[in-house]
Amino acid sequence: MNLFLYKGILTLILKLNLSFLPIDLLPTYTRTLIFSNMDKLPKWQANYTALTPLTFLSRASACYANRASVIHEGTRFTWAQTYERCRRLASSLRALNIATSDVVSVLAPNIPAMYEMHFAVPMAGAVLNTINTRLDAKNIATILRHSEAKVFFVDYEYVPKARDALRMLMDDNSQLKGDSTAKPRNQQDRAFSLPLVIVIDDINSPTGIRLGELEYEEMLHHGNPNYLPETIQDEWSPIALNYTSGTTSEPKGVVYSHRGAYLSTLSLILGWEMGCEPVYLWTLPMFHCNGWTFTWGVAARGGTNVCLRTTAARDIYRNIVVNNVTHMCCAPIVFNILIEAKASDRCEIRVKGKPPVEILTGGAPPPAPLLEQIESLGFHVTHAYGLTEATGPALVCEWQKNWNLLPQQEQAELKARQGVSVLTMADVDVKNLDTMESVARDGKTMGEIVLKGSGIMMGYYKDHEATSKAFENGWFRTGDVGVIHPDGYLEIKDRSKDVIISGGENISSVEVESLLYRHPRVLEAAVVAMPHPRWGESPCAFVALKKNSNSSPENEVTESEIIAYCRKNLSHFMVPKVVKFMKELPKTSTGKIQKFELRVMAKAFVVSENVQSKKKSSKVGQNSIGGYSNNNQQILAVSRL
Repeated sequence: MNLFLYKGILTLILKLNLSFLPIDLLPTYTRTLIFSNMDKLPKWQANYTALTPLTFLSRASACYANRASVIHEGTRFTWAQTYERCRRLASSLRALNIATSDVVSVLAPNIPAMYEMHFAVPMAGAVLNTINTRLDAKNIATILRHSEAKVFFVDYEYVPKARDALRMLMDDNSQLKGDSTAKPRNQQDRAFSLPLVIVIDDINSPTGIRLGELEYEEMLHHGNPNYLPETIQDEWSPIALNYTSGTTSEPKGVVYSHRGAYLSTLSLILGWEMGCEPVYLWTLPMFHCNGWTFTWGVAARGGTNVCLRTTAARDIYRNIVVNNVTHMCCAPIVFNILIEAKASDRCEIRVKGKPPVEILTGGAPPPAPLLEQIESLGFHVTHAYGLTEATGPALVCEWQKNWNLLPQQEQAELKARQGVSVLTMADVDVKNLDTMESVARDGKTMGEIVLKGSGIMMGYYKDHEATSKAFENGWFRTGDVGVIHPDGYLEIKDRSKDVIISGGENISSVEVESLLYRHPRVLEAAVVAMPHPRWGESPCAFVALKKNSNSSPENEVTESEIIAYCRKNLSHFMVPKVVKFMKELPKTSTGKIQKFELRVMAKAFVVSENVQSKKKSSKVGQNSIGGYSNNNQQILAVSRL
C-alpha cells in the first residue's frame, strides 16, 4: 500500500470520525501520523497561560468589585479598591528599581498591608518573604542577610526589633569590610547592601513612628493605579520565600513557585469545600506558609478578609459575631484560647439556623476531647497536615457523610486523623525507609510519611545539598511517623525523633498525650523519652493544668493521680514513669510545643524500677529550661503546620 493510500485512509478516518476502530487495527504509519499531528499542535496565547494565583485578584475585582475584600476594625476595602491598592504598591516597588526575582521582606501582623503584599510584590515581579513576627532580632537579621532582601517593610509595632536586626547587619558588614584579610567562608559571611526600610503605620490610628523616611500609605498614594502587572512568563518562577522555624540550626529558605501556589490554593479551597463569598477571620498568621495559601484563596472565592492584629479571645469572638465570620484557620493552641476565655470575653456564636464556624486546623493531632470541647462552642473542625515545604497543608481529613451516624466520640477520633492527600499531591504514602516499601494498611504498622506532587517546594534557597537530600528516591521525606488505615486515611503517630522505644516496644507519644488531654484538669500535655535503667528509655509527661477556682491543696492534681489515670487506660509499658507539672509548656514562635527543650530536661531525670513516688506534685518552672549542649542538639529540617 503506497503513501497516497495511507493518507487517503487517514483522511477517511478523520472525516467519518471512525473512533470506534481499535487503534491496533490501523497501519503503523497511520497511527504514527495521527499522534505526530497531535504533538505538533502549538501553544497559543488563547489556550495557554502560566498558572499564578495573581489571576485570583483580577478576577475578584471584576466579579466582586463592590464586595468587601478586607475589614480591619474601622477600615474597609472592596475588591476593586484592593486591586487598585496592589497595583499602586507594585508600581511604587518598580519605581524603587526592584527587579525580577528580587526579595521583598515584610515583618508585620495580620493587617491589610500584609494581605496586599501577597499580590503586589509578585505583581512587581519580585519574591515575597514574610518573616515570623515572633522571631528575635538575631534570627530576623539572619533571614534578611540570607535572602538578600532589597526592601524591608516593617509594621510600626516591630520597629524596635527591626532596628536591632539592622544594627546587627551593619556591625557584621563593618567587621567584614574592616578586616581586609578575612575571606568569606560562605555566602552568609559576605557583606551586602542593607535593605530599604519602609514603615507600615497603623491604618486606623497613625502613630507617626518611622524608621527612615518612607511610609506604606504614602508610598501607595504616589503609585500608579493603572499599573499593568508584570506578566508571569514562567509558572516555575518563584513567588514566595518562607523560612522554616529552625531550632539549633539556622532556618532554611523554602521557595514556592507560582504554579505550586496556584495549585495548592485550589486544592485547599476544594478540599475544605470553601464556597463563594466566605468571611474569613485571620487567626492564622499570614507569615505562616503564606497563611496556608488562603491569602490567595479568599480572593479566589470572592470572600472577605477580616484582619486581626492579635489572637486575643475577646477580639476573636467579637469579630466572629460582628462580621458574620464563616471560616478561620488556626493551630490547636487557639482552641485553648477560645475554651479558656473568660465569660466577659465571650460571645454566643451558636445561633439557631446558622451553620457553625468552619475551622481548619493543623499542627500536632488535636486530641479528641479538645475537638469535642471546641465544637460544643459552635465551631466545626477539619484537621489538616502539612509543612512549609509542601506549601502548607498536604493532607486534609475529608469528611464522609456516613460518619455522621457514628457516636460523637468516634466522630472526634476520625476528625483527629490527618486524612487523604489534597489534589495537588500526586501521591502520598507511608513507607519503611529501609526498604522503601509501603507499610500495611492496617492502622497499626508505622512508617515515615512521604510526599510527591506540584505542591512541594521548588527547593531550599542557596542550598543545593539540602535540596538534593530532601528529594532523594523520588519522594519528599517529612520526618513524621504515621500509619494508613484500611480506608486509606493517614494518621500521624509521631515525629520520627519522638517515638519512644521502651524495652523494644514502640510508644507513640501522641497516643499518650491524647489520653492525658482527656483528664478534666489537663490543659496542655507533652510526652518525651527519658532514660530508664532497664528499658533504655520510658515516657515522661509534662503537663500544664487548667485554672481551678478551688485552689485548696486537697484539690491539687498529683503525679501519682495522673499515673494512676494512665494505668487505667493504657498498656502498662506506655504509662509515664514521671510527670512534671509546669505553669505553661514552652512553645515555638508558631505556638507549637517545644519538645526538643523538654527532651533536654528529661535526660536529666532519673527513674528507679520501684513504684512511683507519692509526693503531691513535681513542679517545674518554665524559666528553668536551659540551653542545650552540642551533644543534645536537635535539628529540625522541616517546619510543620
